[in-house]
Amino acid sequence: MCNLYANRASQSEIRAAARVIRDLTGNLPAQPAIFPDHMAPIVRGKRQDRELLMARWGFPPPSFPGQKSSRPVTNVRNAASRHWLPWLSKPEHRCLVPVTSFSEPDNRAGDDKPSIWTWFASDESRPVMFFAGIWRDWEGTRGTKANPITGHHLLYSFLTTDASVDVAPIHPDASPVLLLDQEAQEAWLNAPWEIARDLQKPPPPGSLRIVATDTKQDLA
Repeated sequence: MCNLYANRASQSEIRAAARVIRDLTGNLPAQPAIFPDHMAPIVRGKRQDRELLMARWGFPPPSFPGQKSSRPVTNVRNAASRHWLPWLSKPEHRCLVPVTSFSEPDNRAGDDKPSIWTWFASDESRPVMFFAGIWRDWEGTRGTKANPITGHHLLYSFLTTDASVDVAPIHPDASPVLLLDQEAQEAWLNAPWEIARDLQKPPPPGSLRIVATDTKQDLA
């Protein structure tokens, strides 16, 4: 699963790629490392009122009687789950998550060796791409123990699927769902779920390449 990505695209690049009408992010700096529970930009809305705004990465996990709260859920794999369908099935709760590269751990050296963080992008120039995301409002406490933030939160997560041909040699378990063209992006934001769900698939071979290794930040 993807629990580390970067967004080094400028606001103007994101706005142009996603056809954003309203930018609510203020001054958006480059983010060479976005971790779970961090704030990052998302794009939501239909074409006529599409907006770019900040949200916190990770949905609340499913709750079960007697179970202690666990970490936020950053990746959605089982799109048929009743826990996720209320958000996936409604176009108004789908979003695009801007990304210029994402990282997966390379554990081929063995469990007794440290993971080698490996970064994937479209190419060395790292053009903006989009994860297929969902968003929701939530009331509660997020952040760290040292700096808890209680109140209203805008949360997001994104879909994963089978590992792509490009990612599988490093991380064979899964890949994020990438929307690499405007047709796919518009379908994710607007289409009925019966159509949008078909976008949960790996990108075509050759869509991604390794652009950095052995670092938890993509600083290129």
